[in-house]
Amino acid sequence: MLTAFARAFQTPDLRKKLLFTLGIIVLFRLGAHIPVPGVSFENVNQCMNQSDSNSGLFGLVNMFSGGALLQLTVFALGIMPYITASIILQLLVVVIPRLEALKKEGSSGQAKITQYTRYLTVALGVLQATGLVATARSGSLFPQCSLRDEIVPNDSIFTIVTMVICMTAGTALIMWLGELVTDRGIGNGMSILMFVSIAAGFPGGLWAIKQQGKLADGWIEFGIVILCGLAMVALVVFVEQAQRRIPVQYAKRMIGRRSYGGTSTYIPLKVNQAGVIPVIFASSLLYIPALIVQFSGSTSGWATWIQENMVAGDSPVYIVTYFLLIVFFAFFYVAITFNPEEVADNMKKYGGFIPGIRAGRPTAEYLSYVLNRITWPGSLYLGLIALVPTVALITLNANQNFPFGGTSILIIVGVGLETVKQIESQLQQRHYEGFLR
Repeated sequence: MLTAFARAFQTPDLRKKLLFTLGIIVLFRLGAHIPVPGVSFENVNQCMNQSDSNSGLFGLVNMFSGGALLQLTVFALGIMPYITASIILQLLVVVIPRLEALKKEGSSGQAKITQYTRYLTVALGVLQATGLVATARSGSLFPQCSLRDEIVPNDSIFTIVTMVICMTAGTALIMWLGELVTDRGIGNGMSILMFVSIAAGFPGGLWAIKQQGKLADGWIEFGIVILCGLAMVALVVFVEQAQRRIPVQYAKRMIGRRSYGGTSTYIPLKVNQAGVIPVIFASSLLYIPALIVQFSGSTSGWATWIQENMVAGDSPVYIVTYFLLIVFFAFFYVAITFNPEEVADNMKKYGGFIPGIRAGRPTAEYLSYVLNRITWPGSLYLGLIALVPTVALITLNANQNFPFGGTSILIIVGVGLETVKQIESQLQQRHYEGFLR
């Protein structure tokens, strides 16, 4: 990987793309530290020091924003509105025939879907910014802080509208920066920005573990966390690269005097076909009961049960529910995004077949059988990786600062692998002539 980056900087074209991407990353991180007008930055810093910034209702969104959410900066919403809009559009493509027809139109239809995603991102940005400002005004953003009611000193309508507009504009700017990286830089822009947001919290989390450790001034706990992180990265790389290759043979066809077809290829079915989406779905769904309790202010029996079993990460009910939701959403998302019948029909249309399997319905049934078999280990793997922070809570009592969470490791490793692959493929294209000489 280091050799690929060194060769990339030696190539003028790739060097410009890498430097452009680094410049966008610097702007992105700069915006994550500019406070929104109307926010008392000193009070926010004091509340950040008094509260646990990586747990609670806003922990996941705060991680995706690189810590900008709880600091109420211009980029407080981060990349989450775009992620949510993309997932919603991807699910609606299966449900709404108009969107499904657009998807089949090729690049023009995909451009239209991308436009819808942008509109939905801005709408979700307005909604989430309004909710965040309302939460900050009510003091629920930092419930344990003594200055929680002084975060927004002036709660006039003009100040609130200004805060919402600034946060929504920040979301639109992040979306534009991501598209610039995709067009002129290296890798997928949104994935790169998500990678940067998550990686930005690693140094602080690791150093906090060292400071809170008790064995050899915290260095033993620090070393254990580093070793666990490296083991998780190796496991994620191994599983993310694993795939089941189903061989496909295309029959020869004579058109005039020329022979077409007769080639053999394969259908790559990844073990983790759903990626990190099931973990995000499960985490978001588990936040709903705690969110209802927090805003209802109820102290009845059901509210107490939710606080004890659905908020604390070390609760057996929480662990089991979280694991089962991840497994369910893994199968659900794979069933939506991969249609065996459509793949079988396309193979039959172009004269392709799986050796030993008849074309048409038997091929679709075979693909469904294989997909279900490999989704089981993929979903179990996702569930185990996502429970790593809970294991850290039980063994090291470091859940609030444990940086190697399942979601963060999955995203960082996945984006890193894809980016390195793109760099290597572009290097091979540019050095292709040298191989012929």
